[in-house]
Amino acid sequence: MTKVDRTKLPDLGQEAQFTFPVIQSHRLSNGLNLRTVEHRSVPVITFHLQVWAGLGFDPSGLAGLAGITADMLDEGTKKLSTLEISEALADVGAEFNIDVGPDVTNVSLTTLTRFADEGAALLADLVTCPSLRDEDFKRVRQLRLDRLRQLNDIPPAVAEQVFLRLLYQDHPYGHLAIGSEQTLRAMQLEDVQQFHLQRYRPENATLIVVGAESNSTLLAITERTFGQWQPRNSSAIKRRRPPDSHKLTSTVRLAVVPRDQAPQSHVRIGQLSAKRNSPDYPAIVVMNRILGGDFVSRINLKLREDKGYTYGARTGFDWRCGPAPFSLEVAVDSRVTVDAIQESIFELSAIRGSRPTTNKELMVAKASLTRGYPRSFETARSIAHGVAQLTQYDLSDKYFEEFIPSISAVEIDDVTQV
Repeated sequence: MTKVDRTKLPDLGQEAQFTFPVIQSHRLSNGLNLRTVEHRSVPVITFHLQVWAGLGFDPSGLAGLAGITADMLDEGTKKLSTLEISEALADVGAEFNIDVGPDVTNVSLTTLTRFADEGAALLADLVTCPSLRDEDFKRVRQLRLDRLRQLNDIPPAVAEQVFLRLLYQDHPYGHLAIGSEQTLRAMQLEDVQQFHLQRYRPENATLIVVGAESNSTLLAITERTFGQWQPRNSSAIKRRRPPDSHKLTSTVRLAVVPRDQAPQSHVRIGQLSAKRNSPDYPAIVVMNRILGGDFVSRINLKLREDKGYTYGARTGFDWRCGPAPFSLEVAVDSRVTVDAIQESIFELSAIRGSRPTTNKELMVAKASLTRGYPRSFETARSIAHGVAQLTQYDLSDKYFEEFIPSISAVEIDDVTQV
């Protein structure tokens, strides 16, 4: 019998080599970019359509247009009513999602492989031929206005709105996807129709298909269902990416949103930072884990465990193609607001040199990022989401295989530098 010393944890083994599934790239005759991945663990297929139609493309004075356009996609098509869409999704057991981000709108549908053609045809119909009726638009707009009023009563949502506006000023990144009451009321159905006409085009989109079929079969399914989606030469795309935000510099250093008798203060501290495709990304995410991106991070331990000011504090980056906001977020008892801000600023400063990262912190941060990393790509949906990131941020197809080695190579000096 082998003796085991139970007074100490076992030594960490070598990192297992992670291999991301092979991606095949195609381009349909209509200009649609297609990326296919064979994933045969379960008989499921995911169609993930990424369109350059995020909130960064909202026209001036029409904040929320990208969001409401995406909301209208499943409100009916030329062939199907709203109820018929719901029934069609249920018939193939599909999971359907729409997400409007800063740069892109993602529309995805996951179903069983035997319903691949039906699922793809339904997704194509929703995206390319929405009915965009006025009665549906008015109802969706009212729902968004009601939701906006609710958000205005939620302190974290108010803090996020103010924070983004101060960082990005008049840049489209400076608002939430839901827009504002003023812009929503100014919006008309014609604005939605025009936005859909200009942005939802095959040459402005990438379709990622991941499923338990061969790449040739996945290509054939796409050609049958999305091949009829034709580019619209009459409405040229003015830009494929949101306007540049390199030169934004906010002069505001302190902003207070009064809230009478509020028992808590919701604090945001941050600035514009790097882009997602920055070569410093590995060091940045390691640094963030140490600073505030994990439960055992410096800021959470200081404000929660040491001071008892909060249930939790965190730091993070909201990545996008342009400079991303870095933020420290915490809610504290109003009576300790000043102390919490002082302690937060101290930790933000200390990691830069006066209290540099320790070897133990570095090891724990790396392990939290790399141990179990392959679990992030177990399903067709998660693989499709990963490929969408590669497409959006112009990352190499080998990026995910290189992630663990790149994190393992980060040193203390790299953390201090970023």
